[in-house]
Amino acid sequence: MVRYLVRRGGLLVASLLFASVALFLLLRVLPGDPANALLTVNATPEQIAAAQRQVGSDRPLPEQFVTWLGQLARLDFGHSFVSTLPVGPEIVDRLAVTLPLTLISFALAIIIAVPVGYLCARWSRTWYGAAISALSQLGIAVPAFWVGMLLVFVFALRLRVFPSGGFQRAGWADPGAAVTSLTLPVLTIAIVMSASLIRYVRSATLDVLGSDYLRTARALGASGTEAMWRHGLRNAAGPVVSVLGIELATTFLGAVVVESVFALPGLGSMLVKGITQHDYPVIQGVLFVSTVAVLVIGFLADLAQRLIDPRLRRASSGSAR
Repeated sequence: MVRYLVRRGGLLVASLLFASVALFLLLRVLPGDPANALLTVNATPEQIAAAQRQVGSDRPLPEQFVTWLGQLARLDFGHSFVSTLPVGPEIVDRLAVTLPLTLISFALAIIIAVPVGYLCARWSRTWYGAAISALSQLGIAVPAFWVGMLLVFVFALRLRVFPSGGFQRAGWADPGAAVTSLTLPVLTIAIVMSASLIRYVRSATLDVLGSDYLRTARALGASGTEAMWRHGLRNAAGPVVSVLGIELATTFLGAVVVESVFALPGLGSMLVKGITQHDYPVIQGVLFVSTVAVLVIGFLADLAQRLIDPRLRRASSGSAR
């Protein structure tokens, strides 16, 4: 396991380095100079040259990249071209919205999907099991923004139970108001995510229910629930955990849609604003933090899968030899 952690940690560092190179180059090959964010339409050549010196676009690309890597090593994402404020502290402020939104939605989706997917597998030969499967398929096809708009129409405009959007300026200083502001966005993400997860839980459970070892446990006198709990749960959890990692990463990256629908000041809205203003430090900072989050989530999901399934640990130790 130690060898695996060292090897996987080295791969994580290499992936981060590759992502930083790709991110830097992709932004630099786009048309337009980042100095344009500081200029007016009728800027003079002297003003253009001054703006290029200010943002550093007049220097060679290798020098710009080394400077950016040095800043990343110090966790310094530079200053916004537009607001001149440091990007790092603003990302931290925006994460105070995006992280709770993502994690709470993820937890709620698991709470919904695991029991529903299990029951859907147990009832696979009944009409209500087929109905649950059909509803989950429909939930996958429905876009997140449509679900959000529907929830806003019902709970904000009609029932007036929750606000239609926005986030209080005090942030989490008033936890009750903060939770109220995130309720509809959390429900939007959880509904869409749980619809997808139900399918995977159902498929994994069906595989375990049809396995020989579970039939043997039933033949030895164990009830269906007892056999599933003692022998089938770990085997069913392995493939589901890997899917959970993908879903969590997708939710974190896809928060931009839900944040736009509910006007939340999270990372997604910060990225959209940075793109519209051609604010390179903002775009680089948000995308790099998002990349780090996705890679770390993948690493943790892979680790959890090996801790759950001893066969993967034996396979990795055998390949190491």
